Amino acid sequence: MQAFPRTRLKILSHQLVYPAWQLVDGPRNSRLRTCSFLLKILDQVLSEANKVKLVIFDLDGTLIDTAPDLAYSMDLVMQELELPKQGVSKVRRHIGNGVRRLVEDVMSSELQNAPDEEAVDKALDAFIGHYHEHLVRQSRLYPGVSRCLQGLHSSGIKLACVTNKAKAFTEPLLAHFRIDEYFDLVLSGDSLPKKKPDPFPLTHACQQFAVEVADCVMVGDSSNDILAARNAGIRSVCMSYGYSDAETVKQLKPDVVLGSCAELMDLL
Repeated sequence: MQAFPRTRLKILSHQLVYPAWQLVDGPRNSRLRTCSFLLKILDQVLSEANKVKLVIFDLDGTLIDTAPDLAYSMDLVMQELELPKQGVSKVRRHIGNGVRRLVEDVMSSELQNAPDEEAVDKALDAFIGHYHEHLVRQSRLYPGVSRCLQGLHSSGIKLACVTNKAKAFTEPLLAHFRIDEYFDLVLSGDSLPKKKPDPFPLTHACQQFAVEVADCVMVGDSSNDILAARNAGIRSVCMSYGYSDAETVKQLKPDVVLGSCAELMDLL
């Protein structure tokens, strides 16, 4: 896996240019000016060659804290099923694999046996209705997200949102928080035949922009994000404020762990 290159490139530039000091004729000041000029040119060339060209973001737990509304909607379903409510702390553990898996996993946690397909279908229909109604009741952008997206977009970096969330929920969320304008591509859980942790959505995004995987970064908070990036050969950034606990993040071994979008801007 290729490391983030900026610091290493600067060191390499100095290692290549300053030996030229011995090869340049003339006074000291002239030699300094020549080497300085060469250093600037080489830094520019190497930096451009290794520039991040595409950043792929997860949605839930990375850009938007959607857990409160997912939990609220799920608890309405549990109440209708005469099962105990779960609350945010329990429901958030099951976020990231799409709403059907969320409903099935939460139901299973309170049933002695796994629910059958018909029971899951009915609960899912009820959940979808509740979630449509309460999609942005308490959900919020994480601090610094808008500024980060705006800065990356303005710098010319392509941005994609790749989530396992259904399109019916993804697009209204992005639009509500006014961050949809920053994304050049949005892939939801039902946009393609495969979804994370399969690498296909990530490699598909790269292909859409004719970007090599070495020039791409995946930013997420879960095992699905990190595993998809690893399987695609893409560098991964795990946001520690998301829905994975510290031990899970440690086991995932992403390339970088960050605590804020401000740190992400500094990195890229």
